[in-house]
Amino acid sequence: MNRIKIAFWAALALLSLLWLAADPGALQPAGFFALRSGMVQWSGILAMGCMSLAMVLALRLRWPEQALGGLDKTYRLHKWLGIGGLCLSVAHWLWTQAPKWAVGLGWLQRPARGPRGPVGNAIEQFLGSLRDPAEGLGEWAFYASVLLIAVALIRLVPYHVFYKTHRLLAVAYLVLVFHSAVLTQFGYWATPLGGLLAVLLAAGSVAAVVSLFGRIGAGRKVRGSIASLTYYPPLRVLEGEIDIPEGWPGHKAGQFAFVRSQPSEGAHPYTIASAWHPAVHRLTFVVKALGDHTARLRDSLRVGQSIEIEGPYGGFTFDDDCRHQIWVGGGIGITPFIARMKQRALQRRTEPGAPAVQTVDLFHTTADFSAEAITKLEADARAADVRLHVLVDSRHGRLNGERIRAEVPGWRDASLWFCGPSGFGVALSRDFAAHGFPVGTHFHQELFALR
Repeated sequence: MNRIKIAFWAALALLSLLWLAADPGALQPAGFFALRSGMVQWSGILAMGCMSLAMVLALRLRWPEQALGGLDKTYRLHKWLGIGGLCLSVAHWLWTQAPKWAVGLGWLQRPARGPRGPVGNAIEQFLGSLRDPAEGLGEWAFYASVLLIAVALIRLVPYHVFYKTHRLLAVAYLVLVFHSAVLTQFGYWATPLGGLLAVLLAAGSVAAVVSLFGRIGAGRKVRGSIASLTYYPPLRVLEGEIDIPEGWPGHKAGQFAFVRSQPSEGAHPYTIASAWHPAVHRLTFVVKALGDHTARLRDSLRVGQSIEIEGPYGGFTFDDDCRHQIWVGGGIGITPFIARMKQRALQRRTEPGAPAVQTVDLFHTTADFSAEAITKLEADARAADVRLHVLVDSRHGRLNGERIRAEVPGWRDASLWFCGPSGFGVALSRDFAAHGFPVGTHFHQELFALR
């Protein structure tokens, strides 16, 4: 989370500092309308910076994922940038419109404008001729962006509606690029601020075009077919095994992939619940019915159906040098740990003389119970030499930090890997931090809410 915060605030700080360097008198204006002019420019630059970075992150590129520690972190930053861009766009719009309202109501008096000097630069002259369409189109693009971002943030909006409308943000963004290129103060373009802004607008425009043509993640997509489907009624969970004859590069336990079963629905992210073996070339996904799409999967999928897989993604890969690891899987958050246990079991079978990996305590807490599913989980734990603790809420109460510490005496020297409800993860992190646990380096949480 710290990387996300640093990246977000560093981007805003850098743009702000470059703006001040380009226009050092902006904070010492000669009157309100001079201040307004500076604030319109500053808020607009920050808003477009946020939107441009958000567009680039939406491409699911490898280098931001590696820098931020996983695609889940990348999408969290993408979300923050989207919200930040929205708030700054509203501020930009208010700085533009509110003084006009105040003048109309007689609260402010607009200063008299003197004659404008001749414009000798042909480029500046050309941009000036586009001012009116840039203002008009930019305002409508702002309204569209507010609506589309609201649709993206409101969880009650079905995923397929979000998927179909979110791509339209790329169109609104391209209009706002035109708006910014024309209305950004011309003198800024010859400064470092102008250089950075030009790069951001160009990169964001390329990302928008890639999105509009449906080419995000194109180089990481393969096709497979459903080999088997198993449904666990008490859990409302569907387990699907996908056969991928060729093209899959392999994955680490804990990573996830985007799965598309219906072109109209879009791709959904699911954690891979299996280890990779090239000779077997199959992936397993375990999906709980938590929304309109996942609730329909049991009826819409069939064995033999073609499936598109994109990935792998994610940095929740159990890579550390701690001698002991504590795993906590809440509900369907057990899936990355299933994959890791299968990987450990495979290594024990294929490399019997290899040095022992970390010792592990796995805590699986769940509100629903399936004897069949728990039997499979226990078998995976035995094969992987993992100490398993299953807690059903109605029988054992809720899992908390105190219980974990009681079961794992050496918890201070362990790393803790959590996947489950985000609120539970936050509470667990705070609880362990209060007891001196180094959560900054030893607490790992999958931020799987990509929307």
